[in-house]
Amino acid sequence: MSGVGKTQLAQMLRRYDWFHYSGDYRIGTRYLDEPILDNIKRQAMQVPFLRDLLRTDSIYIVNNITVDNLNPVSSFLGKLGNPEQSGLSLPEFKRRQELHRQAEIAAMKDVPEFIHKAHEIYGYERVIIDGGGSVSELDDPAVMRLLAEHTLILYIQASRNDEQELIRRAEADPKPLYYREAFLDEQLAIYLAERGLDYVAQIDPDDFVRWTFPRLFCARIPRYEAIAREFGYTVTTDELWAVKNEADFLALIERAIARSDTV
Repeated sequence: MSGVGKTQLAQMLRRYDWFHYSGDYRIGTRYLDEPILDNIKRQAMQVPFLRDLLRTDSIYIVNNITVDNLNPVSSFLGKLGNPEQSGLSLPEFKRRQELHRQAEIAAMKDVPEFIHKAHEIYGYERVIIDGGGSVSELDDPAVMRLLAEHTLILYIQASRNDEQELIRRAEADPKPLYYREAFLDEQLAIYLAERGLDYVAQIDPDDFVRWTFPRLFCARIPRYEAIAREFGYTVTTDELWAVKNEADFLALIERAIARSDTV
């Protein structure tokens, strides 16, 4: 899940000459680049000054995504709800969600190629794949089999304290999220009934994210656990926070494998 330390770990390992493959970066720069730019341009065209400059090719817009700045991907996903609060309609929200799902599948299928590139072109011996928590939501068994064949999969299990901290952060700063369509439909119906709302356009976008985050978190845990049982290994956030260098990380992997072998 976002916030458990995946990217922080990847950033640390980069200092030890690991190649960092960010799934979200690949999504944003390869598979959602044009939709993200179109969304930005659509917003810019609502400003008369910028509209005239864009239509005369006097300015151009660049999608400036970096491995450490993935905000354009998040902004494209957007939030469901009242358009006057920058919310999206349900059809548009679902369209973007599906685009993201297809992009994430494609980005994960690119992993073997990038492992090869890291070794053969750039000379890296070790590669870390920084996959999003929504990988568990793709419902594409071929993706997990591919990742299991080419990588060692680690599930970072949040401790109770870290789980509460993730929920607190989501409440304080609600960010766009990916939802499986069946989960979204189910939770949306419950939310509208609880809030006494008739239409999606009445939803406060931030309130909906705050409300759904704990439910999404709980719904994903069995999926993470199933992936770890079938394809990988489990480490805890407490163990991960204790990792200070490459040697600590490799030792953690050894312990996780040893634990699995004794189960």
